Amino acid sequence: MASNPPRIFAMGGASVLPSSTDWPMYRYMLDVTGRERPRICFIGTASGDDASYRAGFYSTFARQTDASHLALFDIQVADIPGFLLEQDVIYVGGGNTANLLAVWRLHGVDKALKAAWEAGVILGGPSAGGMCWFEAGLTDSFGTQLAPMKDGLKFLDGSFCPHYDSESLRRPRYEETVGSGALPDGYAVDDSAVLVFNGRRLEEVVASLPGQHAYKVERRRGNSVEETQVRARLLR
Repeated sequence: MASNPPRIFAMGGASVLPSSTDWPMYRYMLDVTGRERPRICFIGTASGDDASYRAGFYSTFARQTDASHLALFDIQVADIPGFLLEQDVIYVGGGNTANLLAVWRLHGVDKALKAAWEAGVILGGPSAGGMCWFEAGLTDSFGTQLAPMKDGLKFLDGSFCPHYDSESLRRPRYEETVGSGALPDGYAVDDSAVLVFNGRRLEEVVASLPGQHAYKVERRRGNSVEETQVRARLLR
């Protein structure tokens, strides 16, 4: 079982394909555990436990970690809370955030993840795997339009918006929803960048590619917003 302080790596977007350029970000997350061969578990609920996504995870992580996965559409783990507490890192894949949260709550995974986080297991992931830890976020879980989602796990305060640089509608829609009060103030994150939280405090932003950063988006008077860049430290 992990013995580190509670940490979350909320990624704007990242790939686990063998051709991915995001390995520096993953290596940093693994290094934080302090273990030579960390135990990492993949949870692919947001993609419906897609087999190809899971295969990509194993191809990227299995050689340097003790990798495993938790499937919830074909459950093979009898003691989910105990299994998650045994990990050093829990990596949550992207996909449909609303579906992920519904399935987790049905099986008690939300409570198991909170216990793991409080015990020092690192939680993280891209897109849905970054948004789920916050109070709220901007999601395409409900259809083709980006919409507010307000029933996150609330491990972290505020809202989250992934893919800030790679999807053209993300910035204007996030500014609109924060400015109107439909979403609380929060963070937007470019692909290949990650917010690193120590407890509930943002410790730093790191990135695996140059030019990728995060942004603090806050509501101001008259439904306007202020966007402040939080520059990322480039990982080598």
